[in-house]
Amino acid sequence: MIGKLKGIIDALGDDWALIDVGGVCYEVHCSARTLGQLPQAGEAATLSIETYVREDQIRLFGFATDAERAWFRLLQSVQGVGAKVALAVLGTLSPQDLANAIALQDKAQVSRSPGVGPKVAQRIVSELKDKIPNMALSGQPGAVISLAGEGGEQAAPAAADAVSALTNLGYAQAQASAAVAAASRKAGEGSETAELIRLGLKELAQ
Repeated sequence: MIGKLKGIIDALGDDWALIDVGGVCYEVHCSARTLGQLPQAGEAATLSIETYVREDQIRLFGFATDAERAWFRLLQSVQGVGAKVALAVLGTLSPQDLANAIALQDKAQVSRSPGVGPKVAQRIVSELKDKIPNMALSGQPGAVISLAGEGGEQAAPAAADAVSALTNLGYAQAQASAAVAAASRKAGEGSETAELIRLGLKELAQ
């Protein structure tokens, strides 16, 4: 399986990029967001890759960030969402915006994506609501993050984990720390990481 490609942009299309890696050109399908971040032909680029193998073809999907690739996989766990729809959603909404829309159950935001009607948008926000925390936590880099609460005390492990999870979704650490601090005040002592992530996302979406 191909997990990442580093090469030279040979050509760009409406929904694909041709990447020259050591003289071999790979056609990689990309979201509009990723294509917009790629350099022009002749310049170097790196893409995270999702490889699809079928009986009659092999398709490569490329992403500017690992977070976008993770969302591409997660979106396709929703009934009625395939690769084309997932790319359309990611071309319209950044990973952070998509996480916010799901946390707030904002199907109108998701339905802005080309080819995504109200029913599919509703399924996306409904079916993925409880999966965001798990996805965010699965990408933790393993570093220990300390949060200082009132009085300078170290935050509970759940709060530190929630901050790490939000940074994995693409938020700056300062933003994530402030959001989790607000979430902790609302949720009270003993709150679990998943709850702090959900409340933190709502804080960030305001």
